[in-house]
Amino acid sequence: MKITLKTELCRRLGIRYPIILAGMAGGPTTAGLVASVSQAGGLGTLGAAYMNPDQIREAIREIRKITAAPFGVNLFADRSADDYRRFAEVKPVLNSLRASLGLEPADTPPAPASYTLEEQIEVLLEEQVPVISTAFGPLPNDYRQAVRKAGLITTTMVTTVQEAVIAEEGGSDVIVAQGGEAGGHRSTFDVSSLPQGALIGTMALVPQVVDRVKVPVIAAGGIMDGRGVVASLALGAQAAQLGTRFLTAAESGAHPAYQKALLQSTEESTVVTRVFSGRPARGIKNEFVRRFDESGAEPLPFPAQNAATREIRNASARADNPEYLSLWAGQGTRMLTAGDRAGDIVASLVKEAEELLKG
Repeated sequence: MKITLKTELCRRLGIRYPIILAGMAGGPTTAGLVASVSQAGGLGTLGAAYMNPDQIREAIREIRKITAAPFGVNLFADRSADDYRRFAEVKPVLNSLRASLGLEPADTPPAPASYTLEEQIEVLLEEQVPVISTAFGPLPNDYRQAVRKAGLITTTMVTTVQEAVIAEEGGSDVIVAQGGEAGGHRSTFDVSSLPQGALIGTMALVPQVVDRVKVPVIAAGGIMDGRGVVASLALGAQAAQLGTRFLTAAESGAHPAYQKALLQSTEESTVVTRVFSGRPARGIKNEFVRRFDESGAEPLPFPAQNAATREIRNASARADNPEYLSLWAGQGTRMLTAGDRAGDIVASLVKEAEELLKG
């Protein structure tokens, strides 16, 4: 098998190199970071899951002011409504955490989000975003025909072979195989019977997905350098997706305290937890995780838990305190560097990969 950086997926996406920026929600993927990765020849992805429609539109237009290169936008396909029926059970531990940051107790659940997934998708269609990617499931049926008619490409992140088959049958153009090493939310479609999400490693997951689907596959999870890119291609993927590697880039929107925690962490620092959002996600274990786990309280389901913990996380950020932030990270943090420009990271990945392929 001949391994090359010029894959068919690169041609289809209109990019020079098989490097994809993960769509990390919550602020890290600034317009500057997305545009820089795309400008350098990869595919930048805006993590827009927690952004309202106006914020998404503004970010898309900001990206386009910086670059004419293709980019993507990532959303969460989980359309569950906020479920606060067990709020009284988690209220004591949440209020204890709030008190640690000087916040007043919260006796009632927060207000629900004022926007819907459908409204977010409408913006992507109106703005003709080249690539629409989803986590937690494929793009909803209602929009597949409209997206295909518009000539836009859809990608779905999966954590098992079965999910990959479901995504392909549902019309996904590209599959992102997310190994258990990946930081952030596990993209497992149904976590009702898998509280930690599926955790098959990247090395095992990618070739099995490649063998079962006909659409291109992107490898994700623990990839931090050119060696990981080449390994992804050797496993049959047509590109590698990296998230954690870009969290400490100069253009990253990750809070400085978050970046410092990343740079001080190791491969043993992360755990998969549901205490921040209600869905399993990999991040650095901190005081928030320890205290919630010790309380014995069962987190609220997603997205209610995410909304119930948001004010705590925001207060922690204001205090430059990483102990109550959701410090999403993969298992390759020893390979992080501080303050590199995103374009230089892409160039370094490509150079390392090319040297390996020549050798």
